[in-house]
Amino acid sequence: MTNLSINLNKIALLRNQRHVGYPNVVEAAETVIQAGAHGITIHPRPDERHIRGTDVYELSAFLKDYPEVEFNIEGNPFENFMKFCEDTRPHQATLVPDLPGVPTSDTGWDVEAEGERLRPLIAQLHDWGCRVSLFMNPDPEPMAKVAEIGADRIELYTGPWADAFGSPAQAEVLEQYAAAARAAVDAGLLINAGHDLTTENIGVLKAALPRLDEVSIGHAFTADALWLGMAGSVKGFLSALAEESLAA
Repeated sequence: MTNLSINLNKIALLRNQRHVGYPNVVEAAETVIQAGAHGITIHPRPDERHIRGTDVYELSAFLKDYPEVEFNIEGNPFENFMKFCEDTRPHQATLVPDLPGVPTSDTGWDVEAEGERLRPLIAQLHDWGCRVSLFMNPDPEPMAKVAEIGADRIELYTGPWADAFGSPAQAEVLEQYAAAARAAVDAGLLINAGHDLTTENIGVLKAALPRLDEVSIGHAFTADALWLGMAGSVKGFLSALAEESLAA
């Protein structure tokens, strides 16, 4: 089974366009949980352009009533991130090498260059009870190092897969993801995935991987919700993850 975590950043982004406080991020979390989502993901950035620090604490307090729902906080551990994890103890901390001001996450970690800086932070997160996932490009080579520095999972950056889907490059790019996932499994890691996944492209990706433990969906969830409502969008992704996908 692949768990579905809903990223609420775009709900917060819409909220921040006005000073009236809606759509309410906590109410959005409740809606998607009632629709069957297995987790809530947020990615607070230093400029607070979507998720704010107050949202982190309000969602943490709210989710105490839903202990079965995973709370996943994403962010750069070298920015204002570790404090959120220390204070709220999320189930999962997803470490992303975002530079300040980037529009969205667009690359994975270079663990050869950054691994020794990450190692003590991963250990600290474990001490706080957080599972640790590293945001990674679809490359088999660094997976053993990811495991060696202590991470529990990778999150495959799926932007290149979304770009290749339906194009002549689809099969080649899909094999890159499958090879990276096989290397991760061989290293003892579990596999998450996220970025530009849709109900159309998610099934083919899942079918090609040796396992897919969790997906984080934000942009496409919000876009689909414009037509289907939040609950309908969640159910659409749950259905896509459950269906037997055709071979690529």
